[in-house]
Amino acid sequence: MFESLKSKLKSVFSRSEKLDAEKIFEKEECAPPVAAPEKAAPAREEAAEPAAEERAIPEPVPEKTSRKEALKKSKQKKAERAADPLSGMVGESGKKIKEDPLDDLLDELEVALLESDVAYPVAQEVILGVREKLVNKKHSREYTLEQVVERSVKEAVRDVLKVNEFDFMEWFGSCDRPAVIMFIGINGTGKTTAIAKIAKLLSDSGSGVVLAACDTFRAGAIEQLSIHADRLGVKIVKHAHGADPASVAFDAMEHARSKRKDAVLIDTAGRMQTNNNLIEEMKKIARVSKPSLKIFVGDALAGNDAVEQAKVFDAAVGIDAIILTKIDTDAKGGAALSIAHTIGKPIAFVCDGQGYGDMHRFDADWMLDRLFE
Repeated sequence: MFESLKSKLKSVFSRSEKLDAEKIFEKEECAPPVAAPEKAAPAREEAAEPAAEERAIPEPVPEKTSRKEALKKSKQKKAERAADPLSGMVGESGKKIKEDPLDDLLDELEVALLESDVAYPVAQEVILGVREKLVNKKHSREYTLEQVVERSVKEAVRDVLKVNEFDFMEWFGSCDRPAVIMFIGINGTGKTTAIAKIAKLLSDSGSGVVLAACDTFRAGAIEQLSIHADRLGVKIVKHAHGADPASVAFDAMEHARSKRKDAVLIDTAGRMQTNNNLIEEMKKIARVSKPSLKIFVGDALAGNDAVEQAKVFDAAVGIDAIILTKIDTDAKGGAALSIAHTIGKPIAFVCDGQGYGDMHRFDADWMLDRLFE
């Protein structure tokens, strides 16, 4: 997973290790010598005896730190360092990195990101983040330049990923019933399977689910969703091949209301995103169903194409969240890094297999663990 991006990042980090430290780090200015304190003149006999007021004020006694308190402080510092790994690298004292020699390294990093399908605006944001974390800041002597650069890249990527985080189950628990969720995306991305995985997740949590087979044009789409419904033991509402998709969505919602179901999951047709008929059809489904959540299902292997697809669907009907499929076969890794940030929508889940349980909540740490393992 993400092998291309991982290997390119490693080559950048290893290159930083070979750089000449004298050219990279600023020379530290020597502090002026401190003059020895002059010997005080012997005090006069009259001043030998302090005044009564002065004798009355006791000198402060330094507080003794118990072993327990010292251990507590040590643990607290370790926790702070774990929460912010850069905290131990940046400090008041240490060595500063020059800006000019760093430019070549950052140019290499930018190329590595772009070659791994990271969208240009996202690559730029990562580069700016790394520069901000490295330049004109003192870095602890106990870390090599390679370690400092790697940690700075990791934190910059984390900042990009954390912009939009989304907890689907928390959202579902707080919305009105039935929650209507509309799934959009082109054919072949694994949209129908992703719907089945969400149905399994909700069913396992005790929620009643209704599937709406609104892809009435693709051959086998209704049958495919029906097979999942049978396996999962959930209700499916479907019409004949070629029927009006919006009417299927309406009937599914009416069934959910009458049977007091918790969720309606709407499957939609997925011809190419440039097909105007498809766009108009989805707009109609959205008008009729008024979905609580619209999820774009994108293929991680599509790279920047997935970003462009998401932009078109977002402009047409609006996207609230993303499910990224086939993440396990994505060698480059750029789509996962780019898609959420580029269109400003969070990735709710990533799918890494065909099984119903092969879906995981996406968060920044999940991605970072795989990029920097």
